Amino acid sequence: MSLYGVLRSGVSGMNAQSNKLGTVAENIQNSSTTGYKRASTEFSSLILPSSEGNYNSGSVTSQVRYTIGDQGPIAYTTSGTDLAISGNGFFVVSDPSGSPYLTRAGNFVVDGRSGNLVNAAGFTLMGYNLASGSANPALNSLDGVEPVNMKSFGMQASGSTEGTFAGNLPYSDAPAVAPAYNQKSSLQVYDKVGNPIKIDITLVKVDADTWTMTVANGTDPLDPLTGTLTKTLEFDADGQLDMALMGTSVLNFNIPGGEPFALDMKGMTQLAGEYNVKGASNGNAPSAVKDVEFASDGTVYAVYEDGSRVGAYRIPLATVPSPDNLYPRAGNVYETTAASGGYQVGFPEMSGFGSIASGALEGSNVDIGTELTAMIEAQTSYTANSKVFQTGSELLDVLMNLKR
Repeated sequence: MSLYGVLRSGVSGMNAQSNKLGTVAENIQNSSTTGYKRASTEFSSLILPSSEGNYNSGSVTSQVRYTIGDQGPIAYTTSGTDLAISGNGFFVVSDPSGSPYLTRAGNFVVDGRSGNLVNAAGFTLMGYNLASGSANPALNSLDGVEPVNMKSFGMQASGSTEGTFAGNLPYSDAPAVAPAYNQKSSLQVYDKVGNPIKIDITLVKVDADTWTMTVANGTDPLDPLTGTLTKTLEFDADGQLDMALMGTSVLNFNIPGGEPFALDMKGMTQLAGEYNVKGASNGNAPSAVKDVEFASDGTVYAVYEDGSRVGAYRIPLATVPSPDNLYPRAGNVYETTAASGGYQVGFPEMSGFGSIASGALEGSNVDIGTELTAMIEAQTSYTANSKVFQTGSELLDVLMNLKR
């Protein structure tokens, strides 16, 4: 047995246990770091060739691994921009130079200068802009993502395009003399720039099962509506709209300065009760953003002062075939490697991806008790290996002294 082999074994063992103590120290330091994934030191033996009469002691090698694929505990917070992933996937973020990374650290806040959502390590949350419609990401690429920017949620107005008008019209025999029985209601809609326009709706009973409905501009009669302004409502013996006679329950007309508008009377009845109708329409007046909401499917909604909600972005999730082989970088982010495989991109709650919780954060998956136990084990092994080195050194001194 070579004394130099003994010394080499002792040094190798101390280096390996030093690496283990290093990962334990890192884990303990980051036990409260949002989205941190535990590091561990794995050992493997290195065997050297030996003859029957001469044993060459080998050594031990170590490799650091991260349990990136393990879920940490989720704790709820008071910030609506804190985001946690429950299940599989990573947030896509970028550094100041625009390079993409993956992370589970969702402690995002609005950066006052740029308006971007930035986490505690300075990485910007990326998403797909919904201004031009729904997002259709490539399954294996991050092309098309851009910073989720709160300043883009400016004051907004939208013209009305559709509405509903339904309820009950009182049943009675047709009036014997003019003027006929009539009712009047109104519905507020908006033009393209958000000006409110009142639509007057007049209902006149023609006979036992027929009413005539007429719409007009109640805000400015000198600027009339155009298109189809009258609709005949036909009811059957059960008091329901007779679609066989009517063909459609929709009245189409144009709003001055606005969009073509479709008013649907589906659900109108004629029963022996009081006049009781309700109406609604889309569109809104100019309104500022008062809040931002994050849905579990990754949609980011701008909530306006008038109560309307508009989908502005959709946050994707990305993963790789082997998450534990991602390469960790400073700031609790990861980049892909040949061993991890390339990006797989999708949206939360799709097959293979988790969901997003707003007002919550994923904690680290470090257990302090486990780390303290590992620290004691590493300390004991380090001390034992140091004794091996010390003994080998003393024996080498004895050997060297034989020459004197």
